[in-house]
Amino acid sequence: MSLIDGFNVPMSFQPTSNAARCGARRRGPSCGVDITAQCLPELKVAGGCDSACGKFGCRGKYEHECPPTSYSKFFKDKCPDAYSYAKDDRSSTFTCPAGTNYQIVMCP
Repeated sequence: MSLIDGFNVPMSFQPTSNAARCGARRRGPSCGVDITAQCLPELKVAGGCDSACGKFGCRGKYEHECPPTSYSKFFKDKCPDAYSYAKDDRSSTFTCPAGTNYQIVMCP
């Protein structure tokens, strides 16, 4: 789950099979917060909340060089499971083995 490009709908991805083999967390990522309703004024867009990268640059060849900022912290505080900047692997990578089935819920 990534908020690097912005946010528009809360969602949850949960394994319905093989959960015991889905890494140490044994669950999938979830972001049940409506960030759109809490979006910072400078990031508001029609139907959602833009990312700082989308709004202020950090695209193309610089996309993978963007460090965390106060904007990525805003997203991370709301949805700790989701990527909030390009190198946010440590807290945002969820893995399950091949063949795992998932339940995806929009607006949990």
